[in-house]
Amino acid sequence: MQPPEEGNPSMARLLLLAVSLLCVCDLSRVEEMKSQERLFLSSLGLSERPRPPGGRQTRRHVPSALWKMFRSSEKIQTQESDPCTVSEYGVRGNIIRYVQDQGRVVSGWSSSCQACLEKQLFFNMSVLQPVELLSLAQLEVKFHWKPFRSAELLQGHRGLSVSLAENWRKPGRNYGLVLELLPLDADPEELLPFHPGNSLPLEPAFTLPLIQASLVAVSLNPHQCRSRRRRSAVHLPVTPSNVCKARRLYIDFKDVGWQDWIIAPQGYMANYCHGECPFPLSESLNGTNHAILQTLVHSLDPHGTPQPCCVPIRLSPISMLYYDNNDNVVLRHYQDMVVDECGCR
Repeated sequence: MQPPEEGNPSMARLLLLAVSLLCVCDLSRVEEMKSQERLFLSSLGLSERPRPPGGRQTRRHVPSALWKMFRSSEKIQTQESDPCTVSEYGVRGNIIRYVQDQGRVVSGWSSSCQACLEKQLFFNMSVLQPVELLSLAQLEVKFHWKPFRSAELLQGHRGLSVSLAENWRKPGRNYGLVLELLPLDADPEELLPFHPGNSLPLEPAFTLPLIQASLVAVSLNPHQCRSRRRRSAVHLPVTPSNVCKARRLYIDFKDVGWQDWIIAPQGYMANYCHGECPFPLSESLNGTNHAILQTLVHSLDPHGTPQPCCVPIRLSPISMLYYDNNDNVVLRHYQDMVVDECGCR
């Protein structure tokens, strides 16, 4: 007995054609999904899908101030408030970034200041979109000291002088800022000489702290700046119905593979609109005059004129904490994310 593909060449060709069409359909669907993802990322000011390095345990720490602002923004979603004002800083804005320092130690003890340690501070501000208006840029510097030994504690308190130099900033060229650290009342012989490439002794007489710097940048995107109306508690019905109304839909960012760059929330109740707009339209269906007339014509000519569409007529924003393409932590108030009410249009 011959195999089917040999005994029936036409059937084999049909099977091959069907498999090819399935592959084309799958590729088309993947491209459509990628296109939708790019559209959403672009609205967040992202050029591509962020891919933070390492696992959750090694990612950049989210500043406590951003967590506090994120939680407070969740509480005021049901209130009348201005989504384009950052009350914590008293400036206009709807995007808050903690831009991390990408600088390095410029030199050891510089020629201009023999007892100083110079650290370059460089912040990549190209993450701001052209439409954004910068409202505030605040430098935050933290010093992390290694644990002191008991003998060092007996030596008493030692101060540290910190100065910020802008010597590298020139018209048309910007190499960042330079931070100078100078131990006060320290014997020059106790200071640890350092030059790039030199190995460090295990027990320096005077150890300077590790420097961690970040720039808080608040900006305003005027295109995503609409007044926030008071949102009443939305209790969507769970009973089945074919009439136009908001339906429950919870979006889990893990389901779309975005859990590695979206910090919070892990998901949210987005909802969606579904149902018919039957004749006659009741007031509860929030129909426009055009929709009312369209349902009337549809009742007379159901094949020639379709029913009005069930669409969102009131949406509300949510706040999102996420990593951008440069691994900065961003807090953004993102418009039109939750369907609160549906209507016939």
